Amino acid sequence: MFHTRPLVVEKSAIEPCSACAARPYSVCSAIDDKDLSRLAALAQIITPAAGRSFIEEGDPAEHFFNITGGTAKLFKLLPDGRRQITGFAGVGHFLGLAVSTTYAFGAEAIEPMRVCRFSRPRLRSLLEDFPALERRLLEVASNELVMAQEQMLLLGRKTARERVASFLIARADGQTPRPAYCTHVSRPSAVWLPMTRSDIADYLGLTIETVSRTFTRLRSERLIETPSPSEVVIRDHAGLERLATGME
Repeated sequence: MFHTRPLVVEKSAIEPCSACAARPYSVCSAIDDKDLSRLAALAQIITPAAGRSFIEEGDPAEHFFNITGGTAKLFKLLPDGRRQITGFAGVGHFLGLAVSTTYAFGAEAIEPMRVCRFSRPRLRSLLEDFPALERRLLEVASNELVMAQEQMLLLGRKTARERVASFLIARADGQTPRPAYCTHVSRPSAVWLPMTRSDIADYLGLTIETVSRTFTRLRSERLIETPSPSEVVIRDHAGLERLATGME
């Protein structure tokens, strides 16, 4: 398989951890300011461009990845060569926690990204000195399990409208600061959707036509607005949430 290597940026070109805007949303917040230099010394900053992979399914699992900017799509390869999107990871997501010798998924940037990459052995040695960080990583792993269960319910039982509504609610509730280049999003309350409608359809187990029709229907019901393809404004959060949970 052809591996596209992401750009690696020298540490001197990167702002220190204490000034990182992603820190409040990240596992790094478990470390006190006075100890951040030890974490920064372990980090290698990579900046994958849109469309570039930075985790290849089946490769040796040698690193952890902490997303500090941008969004990635996570996917599994099918035997016939197709890809199934299993999730989207943004600022604050920590990837590679699963105990395995190889990566069980691939990750590709869907917009310009910034990622802190940590060697597994070196980060594990740091955890021995910082139990708060280890507890935080355990919380992340537990949350990933809950999200996997939610995805099983979404794909197995929910209707197309319920799936799209669930996706929008999840994006709104888990939203982190948008990238600096995202100046065209018109409202602070808008949900930022950097992925394509095709990506959303793949993730939700629907066709792109069904996703497009569902967005149109949600607009006609005045539940959402779509000022641009990458922006959704939720006009009725409670109504959309009732739809997502099957109450309507």
